Amino acid sequence: MVPVSQFGQPNQFSPPQRSLATMVSLRGVTKVYGKSHRGLWNVNLDIPTGSFMAIAGASGAGKSTLLKLLYGEERPDQGNISVNGQEVTQLQGNKLAFFRRSVGIIFQDYKLLPRRTVAENISFVLMARGCPPSEIQRRLVPTLKLVGLLEKADRFPAQLSGGEQQRVSIARAIVGTPPLILADEPTGNLDGENARQIMGILERLHQFGATVIVTTHDELWLRRSPHAIWELRDGQLFQA
Repeated sequence: MVPVSQFGQPNQFSPPQRSLATMVSLRGVTKVYGKSHRGLWNVNLDIPTGSFMAIAGASGAGKSTLLKLLYGEERPDQGNISVNGQEVTQLQGNKLAFFRRSVGIIFQDYKLLPRRTVAENISFVLMARGCPPSEIQRRLVPTLKLVGLLEKADRFPAQLSGGEQQRVSIARAIVGTPPLILADEPTGNLDGENARQIMGILERLHQFGATVIVTTHDELWLRRSPHAIWELRDGQLFQA
């Protein structure tokens, strides 16, 4: 398990010292669907630890494919992918499952358990790892506070707005304090105000020391963002 000090002290999130190491490295990565559709084509990329990277691109350009390759949901046809010092393409079974504990994944469609409360949805990740109740509670409360849902811990997903459900998704992804956070179009189903709140939470996580990679169509945020922005086009990445 990634220690809670990765982001902060046991009962709070606080900025750690940044490292200059590389969090993500892609070398000659190619992923082709069918006979000709390029998801990625001979991509080489290094993402430093503690950085914030935004990836833009048209629907179907391969943004989700890139993230799936990073957490091992899909395999490249060619090339090597290293995440936090581990060669992802060589991981299988329990080793792959253990690796994914170091990656927080935020989906556009939330993927919450409908019959579990907010607290239970978030705690489920830690329960699956065998964490004792005391450890779960120690992590749960500051995580709920960070996403502004402490007062709704006992609500079910159907009782929440779309923005609140996405905040639950974020909380679930970060409760284990992963050093890498992957957010796949996290504001795609949200209105402007909720989108602003979600991106604000990702910004705070970056300030706490997480490496954040987010795919987005949010043109307003992209225009205002101070972070590195890349566009995925024809299977290749171009820095904006």
